[in-house]
Amino acid sequence: MRAALARPPDVADDVSVAVAAILAEVRTGGDAALRALNARFNSWDGEIEVTADECAAALERVDPDLRTALEFARDQIVAWHELQRSDEPEHLRSGVRVRELVVPVDRVGCYVPGGRAPLASSVLMTALPARVAGVGHIALCTPPQPDGSVHDAILAAARLAGIDVVYRIGGAQAIAALAYGTESIASVDVIVGPGTAYTAEAKRQVAGEVAIDSYAGPSEVAIVADSTASPLLVAADMLAQVEHGPGGSAAVITWDETVAGDVERELRGRLGAEGTDAEGWLRKGGRVVLVDGPAQAMDAANAIAPEHLELMCADAEDLVSLVRNAGAVFVGNDASAVIGDYVAGVNHVLPTGGTARYTDALRVDDFRKHVHVVSLEAGALPSLAPFVTKLADTEGLTAHADAIRLRETQ
Repeated sequence: MRAALARPPDVADDVSVAVAAILAEVRTGGDAALRALNARFNSWDGEIEVTADECAAALERVDPDLRTALEFARDQIVAWHELQRSDEPEHLRSGVRVRELVVPVDRVGCYVPGGRAPLASSVLMTALPARVAGVGHIALCTPPQPDGSVHDAILAAARLAGIDVVYRIGGAQAIAALAYGTESIASVDVIVGPGTAYTAEAKRQVAGEVAIDSYAGPSEVAIVADSTASPLLVAADMLAQVEHGPGGSAAVITWDETVAGDVERELRGRLGAEGTDAEGWLRKGGRVVLVDGPAQAMDAANAIAPEHLELMCADAEDLVSLVRNAGAVFVGNDASAVIGDYVAGVNHVLPTGGTARYTDALRVDDFRKHVHVVSLEAGALPSLAPFVTKLADTEGLTAHADAIRLRETQ
């Protein structure tokens, strides 16, 4: 089933090679390479940095209702991510006291696409958890328009999120700049954010130089639906994720053939209004999966390991316990994945390409390190020493054993 349904990241050789060339160009060429790549891919060869005044002006220019929506989304996101900040644990056993220092990384780079849509929501989703974690410096990279402008919604969101600096750079070259640094851009410790296959591949190639969040590539949704679901809403939610662009996937999983047919008809009807791009992407990445029942539907969903999993069926809550592989789960007919994209408070930077099998949503701990701190109570060493020296001697690590034996003689 996994072989039939799972869609791992499909990075073509030409994408991998092209990304490697861009990374090398930025690593050796610095700012000059960035300007050349901006000119090549975005038709802009001017200043890279967006000033704080430009961000402030954008916040004042945006529609008041948009500002209100951004502020509401910001507050929802911060409230949820604040809950992820746990106290530093402390443990005492056999005279050994162990605790953790939870330390934020110094610098974070957020990437937000800007080609097909001004993803202001992604600015909030990437930067705010870093702020909650206590990160000291947050940079944002986003592609410029040919005139060098960045959409006001993105700049307004950057201002509301407290981002320190914004750069007009897109694609793999932005990831390279954040990972390696240039004359004007300081390298970061963690890079997060969604993007195209090129951006995701760039993150994969720089992982190790820096930490990355996950393979946050083209968008995906799988919807478990039965006769209680509205075929129109199922189709609408599938198209909402397809709308992000090529390379993603949208699946409806059902044990009712009538539902399968009705959803397909709704998709065909709505595709007439959505245009040829959406139809082409859906033909490549869309699926109707027929199964025997609810349990088998969850088996299929777990095999797909989708970024978004929607349960639009009777007793949907009962199926939540069967979820094993999904970036985020949305329960009930009203809980569209689109709610999670904007105002649920949960993060919409989610694992894609089947990587939900082993990783999860962007969260506060992606921006923090857990440092062990060990101390011994007075008089504890003699009782611990025999265990330590036995293990060290067995492994042939004489110096390890000596480090303890010497302490016993002091």
